[in-house]
Amino acid sequence: MAQRYVRVQNQEGKIYYGLLQLSFKVQVLDAPPWLGGQPTDLSLEPDTYKILAPCAPSKIIAVGKNYTDHAAEMGSVVPSEPLIFLKPSTSIIASGEEIYYPFQSQHVDYEGELALVIGDRTVDCTPEEAQTKIWGYTIANDVTARDLQKRDPQWTRAKGFDTFCPLGPWIVRELSPGARLQTFLNELANPVQSASIDQMVFAPDFLVSYISKVMTLLPGDVVLTGTPVGVGPLHPGDIVRVEIEGIGRLENTVITR
Repeated sequence: MAQRYVRVQNQEGKIYYGLLQLSFKVQVLDAPPWLGGQPTDLSLEPDTYKILAPCAPSKIIAVGKNYTDHAAEMGSVVPSEPLIFLKPSTSIIASGEEIYYPFQSQHVDYEGELALVIGDRTVDCTPEEAQTKIWGYTIANDVTARDLQKRDPQWTRAKGFDTFCPLGPWIVRELSPGARLQTFLNELANPVQSASIDQMVFAPDFLVSYISKVMTLLPGDVVLTGTPVGVGPLHPGDIVRVEIEGIGRLENTVITR
């Protein structure tokens, strides 16, 4: 099993980065791993911490319509270059936390996605250089108020509500190019989304290179790489789970405030 890098909070409220052991003990690091964090003598027992989202980015850069079939289901074609937008860092929640269904919307969708974690300051880089800037991989759900997305000229409101970016549960360093992404609803056996991540139109290294020519990426920043076909509505009470082979599962329940 690949090493799993986590961000946790102990019972006193202190936040640590660490390595999750098979026993679910956490070996604490002295800094975020992408900043060279090294193992310490401190180890947290399984019942003494809470898993948080695995990083605290300065920004989340997301990519729209990066799978051909998803673009078609949205009634459009794949853009000629990546379609990027921002989600606020305040939209992040951890696996196990609740997605709040906003009163302003009548149609909220799930969007399971592969997320990239940036490990180094990245400016105006080539795709080859970008590959060295991607520190690791995790899972995201780009929750979207679809009716507001269609209503507003900009997507900020539709994509930016608190809790609209479940992220986690941990980060891995390596991932198979053909890893399968699947989204499940309410413990149903059949996934509502299922695709190999190599079906992306624009690959991760190209995306990071493209974004770096627009804005500086900082260590710990997150890039969402787009969602495959099969997006659909969420309702209060739903449980939504996104799985990616080689990473794990990200699960959240939808509630009203």
